[in-house]
Amino acid sequence: AALGEKVAVPTPSGTVEVSVPAGSQSGRKLRLKGRGIPGNPPGDLYLILDVVLPPANDDKARALYQAMARDLAFNPRSA
Repeated sequence: AALGEKVAVPTPSGTVEVSVPAGSQSGRKLRLKGRGIPGNPPGDLYLILDVVLPPANDDKARALYQAMARDLAFNPRSA
């Protein structure tokens, strides 16, 4: 989510590839125009992002998180 990505998403009319914009956060809504309930015209489908962080369950992962905390000027309480 921080870097952006393309993901496959199932829709009523089949799977589509969606571009998730860089910097996306959990709860962000993306609209897929015309990909919702079939009809004339077809409805829109809304995706709500659920960003999940990689676990810090080994030394390498913890070191990467510690390096990010040290090197990036980010305070989640002020966001």
